[in-house]
Amino acid sequence: MAEAKSKTTATQPTPKDGVAEAIQEEVDAAEAQGYLGVATDPTPNENYTLAGVTAGKPTPETDPEYAADVRRKLDDEARAR
Repeated sequence: MAEAKSKTTATQPTPKDGVAEAIQEEVDAAEAQGYLGVATDPTPNENYTLAGVTAGKPTPETDPEYAADVRRKLDDEARAR
């Protein structure tokens, strides 16, 4: 049976420089939101519940005007980046 070439399992230390710190800050911010990337639907989750739907709360799938507003908002945010 072949033996492993390396017996160490330690990872390399993270460099202490501005680039690594900036990357870590971005990753931490994304993880704090629960995703990496841009939110594609700013509609509150409550609007998708039975209570929200029966109360008439808008979702992009059920209200064309609201869908257009969401698209405009996402486009404006993308342009601002």
